[in-house]
Amino acid sequence: MNRATKFIIILGIVSLLADMTYEGARGITGPFMAFLGASAFMVGFAAGFGELSGYLIRFLSGYVSDRTGRYWFITFAGYIINLIAVPLLAFAGNWQVAVLLIIIERMGKGLRTPPRDAILSYASSTMGHGTGFGIHEALDQIGAVAGPFIVFMVLALGGGFREGFLVLAVPAVMALSVLTAGYLLFPRPGELETSTRIDYTSFRGSYWIYMLAVCFIALGYADFPLVGYHLGVSGVLEPSMIPVLYSLAMLTDAVSALIFGRYFDRYGFRVMALAVFISMLYAPLAFLGGSLAAVTGAALWGVGMGAQESVMRAAVSRFSPPERRGSAYGTFNMVFGVAWFSGSLLMGYLYGVWIPAVVLFSVITQAAAIAVIAGIERMEGKILDKGRWY
Repeated sequence: MNRATKFIIILGIVSLLADMTYEGARGITGPFMAFLGASAFMVGFAAGFGELSGYLIRFLSGYVSDRTGRYWFITFAGYIINLIAVPLLAFAGNWQVAVLLIIIERMGKGLRTPPRDAILSYASSTMGHGTGFGIHEALDQIGAVAGPFIVFMVLALGGGFREGFLVLAVPAVMALSVLTAGYLLFPRPGELETSTRIDYTSFRGSYWIYMLAVCFIALGYADFPLVGYHLGVSGVLEPSMIPVLYSLAMLTDAVSALIFGRYFDRYGFRVMALAVFISMLYAPLAFLGGSLAAVTGAALWGVGMGAQESVMRAAVSRFSPPERRGSAYGTFNMVFGVAWFSGSLLMGYLYGVWIPAVVLFSVITQAAAIAVIAGIERMEGKILDKGRWY
């Protein structure tokens, strides 16, 4: 196993343990806030504003990372804020403190994501960016499944919400320990960058066209809570089966990240277009079909998420030089987050008006993304035919 592969696995283990921490908490933050007396509006505000804040801060984080070169420092700061906020929820005496900690946790994740993705892109240049990000996402999703299961076991054994949050301090400390080991072993991850094809010093023009495709994908991709809400209120599935369906989606997320990431390195943007085409079928299946269609739709939803977390992140490295990688990922994450938040609000409104309108909006935006990606594929082909990258 070469050094770059070891580094990718180390970062993947960090993400596994980090996801175990905050994804485990996300399953009980809603009921916990209700226990503290928060209204449904405040629960929605904490979740929505927290996500939006986390995505907005990514732009600043990426820019500062590039300007200062302190990728590791900002990554550490973000992970510490992100992970420590979770067990601190156990000591929240009122819902106001809980809301603050939930928002801080999301901002911590936003702070560390661009520099973390930048140093991950350096290492993955050896095996291929798609493969590297695919491995990272697969490990990440193992934690996303394990965390909620741990909290479930705590509650099943008679513990309460506070005990659930406290237990999550264990993977949080482990994540920071593995991250420290990664820093000690690879203090200068930029040296792992092996690509020789990049001879430009600023973002290529196709990067901004790519951002348009990112906007379309994020706008029309429904949050799973909206899918779960529909399945519950419509009686398509028993409420107890919806978490199981989410686990299925996370499993297909992990598998598809590995598959699409690997083939992206070989076939380029046509693989991304294929992933979007397959996953866009989730909407008609999940919102208009019966129980079997809902299961299939959830699996396809997971396929899309896996592609977004592997192929979409890997593609950013194709448009940006190493010294601007933090800014590239910061901009990418901010655009994706704002578009996702806007799309979520719009689809939530459309759901209350006419459910098929949600499906139409989702399919149209994903189809628009495919058209833009096809244009990028043609541009990339012309650039490579000329034997230069710019």
